[in-house]
Amino acid sequence: MKRSLVLFITLIAGVQFLFGGFIDAKEAAKLLKSGDAIIVSTRPAEDYAKKHIDGAVNVDLNALYNPEGIKVMLKPAEEIAKYLGEKGITPDKKIIVYDTGSNKAAGRLYWILEYMGAKNVDILNGHITGGWAKARGKMSAKINKVEPVTFAPAVDGSKYASMEYVKSNMKKDGVMLVDVRSSDEFNGKEKDDANITRKGHIPGAVNFVFDTVINSDGTVKSKDDIAKLLQTAGISGDKEIILYCASSVRAGIVYAVLTSVMDFKKVRVYDGAYYEWNATKDNPVE
Repeated sequence: MKRSLVLFITLIAGVQFLFGGFIDAKEAAKLLKSGDAIIVSTRPAEDYAKKHIDGAVNVDLNALYNPEGIKVMLKPAEEIAKYLGEKGITPDKKIIVYDTGSNKAAGRLYWILEYMGAKNVDILNGHITGGWAKARGKMSAKINKVEPVTFAPAVDGSKYASMEYVKSNMKKDGVMLVDVRSSDEFNGKEKDDANITRKGHIPGAVNFVFDTVINSDGTVKSKDDIAKLLQTAGISGDKEIILYCASSVRAGIVYAVLTSVMDFKKVRVYDGAYYEWNATKDNPVE
């Protein structure tokens, strides 16, 4: 009995993740080899062209944003779906995303895909340096030929917050605004940003810096460690959480952690984020 228990503990210790939303490189490689998944790079195009995970397609997040108005707000769902389909991505297939290791771009696409109705999305834990390279995964400079498919969107509005939604719900007891920018940005001490004319944060928001959930190698911290960080910040799953940063790019990885690792049921991302909020003069700023 004791021997079996020791063996069980040893096996568990060798598993990098026991929760959804993140996948280790070895498991990802198996799925890719069997054809049961598609892997998506969100790295800059020039980095992708030099070397990428073998078989990966590259998604330029800028192609998903409106070219005019508030910076990096999403295009209409139909336009996003068209672009994703052209990249060979469908909502009914296992999708694995990765970036440079910062988790910003991958987290952003993770949220966009879930918002668009994809049901089986994972972030590659550790990305290339902290995950794929350690597992000796195959890399390539070959630009893959993509067969276009149809991405049929099933937009999930429960994952999205507009400025109007934030205004209508920000003072409710069951709602918490969480700003995932740096403490300097939150407190209005950040460097000059042409998109921000009024420094500070949305009134009532709490600060929870996005990269506190990430290890130095780009992997995500353990569930226990994240739970402690959230408890210190006063963030709990019994409330609806509305996440934002400057443009809600950094909000994506926190969304992934809260919904997949911590199993929070009510989490939205304010797409317009602080860029939109501060640009509307009638909106209060702290």
